[in-house]
Amino acid sequence: MQEFSHYSVLLGESIEALEIKPNGIYIDGTAGGGGHSYEIAKRLEGGRLIAIDQDEDAIRAAGERLAEFGDKVTLVRNNFSNLEQICAELGIEEIDGFLVDAGVSSFQLDCAERGFAYSADAPLDMRMDTRNSLTARTVVNEYSEQELKRILFEYGEERFSPAIAAAIVRERELSPIETTSQLSQIIKSAIPAFAREGGHHPAKRSFQAIRIEVNRELDVIEPAIRAAEKLMRRGGRIAVITFHSLEDRIVKQTFASLASGCTCPRSFPVCVCGKKPSVRLVNKKPILPSKEELDENPRSRSAKLRAAEKI
Repeated sequence: MQEFSHYSVLLGESIEALEIKPNGIYIDGTAGGGGHSYEIAKRLEGGRLIAIDQDEDAIRAAGERLAEFGDKVTLVRNNFSNLEQICAELGIEEIDGFLVDAGVSSFQLDCAERGFAYSADAPLDMRMDTRNSLTARTVVNEYSEQELKRILFEYGEERFSPAIAAAIVRERELSPIETTSQLSQIIKSAIPAFAREGGHHPAKRSFQAIRIEVNRELDVIEPAIRAAEKLMRRGGRIAVITFHSLEDRIVKQTFASLASGCTCPRSFPVCVCGKKPSVRLVNKKPILPSKEELDENPRSRSAKLRAAEKI
């Protein structure tokens, strides 16, 4: 197993967005290698940081990185969508900040045996939490052609999803698809030659889609934001980093819902639901990586940061 590495995207910007209080309680929902967590922890005096990650390797790496802070930091192997349960088990009733870096880590992409990368040959896995039973192999070999087409189109925004899904089904009828290189080649062969020239690797969108399905990545964002808002003290902040339009849309819409309050139809002359805004948007437009960060880490190019403050 290679050493855990993960570039902390929008590091300065996300720490600034949180406006860390020295005695506050903060949750890093995706600890990764501990980069964001370290910057939070070093700003705390009497405060506390809960560093959460579902990846066992990430928890190990974060533990090593954050060891100098002692009991100021608590590590939890879990999914950040279980925020309320985690806080209840730790006796935490209110928090001052919640950070999520929703992207797949550099380690997960670069560690061939994890099966995330289309550029390496490895068993089809793609699980961020290896305790989960659903793997990429299951999705590829057992999902119906219609389901595969839907996933590739909705989660990968892949315009050739019908052809790719059909090709996968044809190949698996001959023998199970076991490796990333097998799948990558099947996808490549299903895409017209003109669409394979230049730009991204032809399997990029499909691999993203399957990874999202395996890890239920889009299902956890809104519940986690709403749970954080419930736990948040007035003036506390939620900061979320996303890496593709599907994630960013969920964050934008969830923040907008919390910031608007009223859920009455627009046709109503007056509000009858009585719901009030619970947050204000810190930045109406997403914060993007600087040129310096993009030069240092090209994988940051699609990152967007949005933040909201409890009112």
